Amino acid sequence: MEQQNREDVLILAIETSCDETAASVVKNGREVLSNIIYTQIALHTKYGGVVPEIASRKHIEKINQVVEGALEEAGVALRDITAIAVTYGPGLVGALLVGVSEAKAISFATGIPLIGVHHISGHISANYIEYRELEPPFVCLVASGGHSHLVVVRDYGEYEIIGRTRDDAAGEAFDKVARAIGLGYPGGPKIDKLSKEGNPDAIPFPRAKVGENEYDFSFSGLKSAVLNYLNSCRMKGEEINQADVAASFQKAVIDVLVEHSLHAVKEYGFDKFAIAGGVASNTSLREAFEKECAERGITFYHPSPVYCTDNAAMIGAAGYYEYVKGVRHGYDLNAVPNLKL
Repeated sequence: MEQQNREDVLILAIETSCDETAASVVKNGREVLSNIIYTQIALHTKYGGVVPEIASRKHIEKINQVVEGALEEAGVALRDITAIAVTYGPGLVGALLVGVSEAKAISFATGIPLIGVHHISGHISANYIEYRELEPPFVCLVASGGHSHLVVVRDYGEYEIIGRTRDDAAGEAFDKVARAIGLGYPGGPKIDKLSKEGNPDAIPFPRAKVGENEYDFSFSGLKSAVLNYLNSCRMKGEEINQADVAASFQKAVIDVLVEHSLHAVKEYGFDKFAIAGGVASNTSLREAFEKECAERGITFYHPSPVYCTDNAAMIGAAGYYEYVKGVRHGYDLNAVPNLKL
């Protein structure tokens, strides 16, 4: 068993906001001692997306195993744990309830303090795991299936959302377009892979501008443009080049994300920029940001793919900073599916 320093803060973290059942032990907010993820992707693939009821039931089946696995891999027991951090929103209410109930039960049985963590705060905090030198303030783009937020990270756990999607999130648009061109679920990785075989300039899809806020995003028009293009080709009997559609669509999304994000970094006078969330593992997006940030003298932070998708290590990192600030939750902590950042 690993020798722990008395001053070390060990967070047992639990994440069940969607279709990953995850638990992790994180030391002092930056060092991951274990990161166990049970993914349900195979279960939901045949339905073309996450079925909330199935996700909840599977979380109930797996949550104890995942928590026990995290403690075992970390080489620690519950008596060594300083606090328990759990995602309490946003997400699927049934899925969230499983994690919150588990965390409350362990806390009640052991007396270990309980800390509710915002899922988006977790995604942003994934960067602290990967880059121990990273400290606020900086700008972070959070792009996933449910969220597209441009956030100024003022301090640990202190956020100002300066831009958000007005309709579809980036990841949601990827999933819908993937389904339309017959790639299936999950759409993001499949479009990323196929687009490497296509010409990103083959089809001039639109880049949406949102009038009132220069940092906001809108992807529904782009999604409609792709669907209209596909319908038009089918009606005319023209062959559809899947790779060209994927590459052109992806480039349209990336152009907007890069332009808005780096404009914000410049306007706010920062020299640090980070990405987070499932879409942050997109290889073309990372390459585009690498190139643009290098040209502008901005330090670019991007977590490994395992910390981009939903995981508990990121919740442990965010939970540590909440713990240090003195945040504690009671047993009335509840799942909040539409929790605001």
